[in-house]
Amino acid sequence: MENTVKASKKSIMINYGLLLAVLSILVSVINYSFGDIYEPHWSVQAIGVALMLALIVLGIKKYKEFNGGYLTLGEAIKIGIGIAFVSVLIFMVYFYVFAKFIEPEFINTSIEINMEKALDANPNISDEILDTQRELGKNYFFILAFGFMLIFNLFVGFVTSLITGMAMKHTDEEITSI
Repeated sequence: MENTVKASKKSIMINYGLLLAVLSILVSVINYSFGDIYEPHWSVQAIGVALMLALIVLGIKKYKEFNGGYLTLGEAIKIGIGIAFVSVLIFMVYFYVFAKFIEPEFINTSIEINMEKALDANPNISDEILDTQRELGKNYFFILAFGFMLIFNLFVGFVTSLITGMAMKHTDEEITSI
C-alpha cells in the first residue's frame, strides 16, 4: 500500500503542477498578446495566485480521496510544495525561452524601466550607480528572476498546503479518539 500511495502522491504533484504551469503560461501568453508585459495589471498576478491556490487545494483533496479519506498534515504540505515546485520549474523554462527568443529585448527593457523608477525615486542618484545597477541587472537577471519565482511559489505553496492540510487532515488517531 505504501508504494501505491507514494506513486499517487508523486503523480498528483506532477499532474497538478503541470496543469498549473500550463495555465500560468496561458495567462502569460494572453497578457503578452495584450501588450502589457512590463507592467501588467494587478489582476494578472491575482489570477496567477488564484490558480495556484485552487490547484494546490484540489491536488490535496484528490490525494485525500485516493487515500480513503485519510490525510496527514505532512502529506498535505509535501503535495502542496510539490505542485508549486513542479509548476515553477516548468514556468521558468517558458520564461527563459520567452525572454531569450520570443521577446529578446525583454531583459534590457525591463532593466531600463527599473532604472527610470530608481531615478524617479531618487533624482540625485549618480550615473555610476545607475550604470553599476544596469550591468548587475543584465548579468544576474535570470538568477534574480528565477530565485524570486522559486521562493514566492514555494512560500505560497507551503502556506496554502498548511492551511488546507489543517482543514482537511484526517488520521487514524482522530477516529480512535472520537
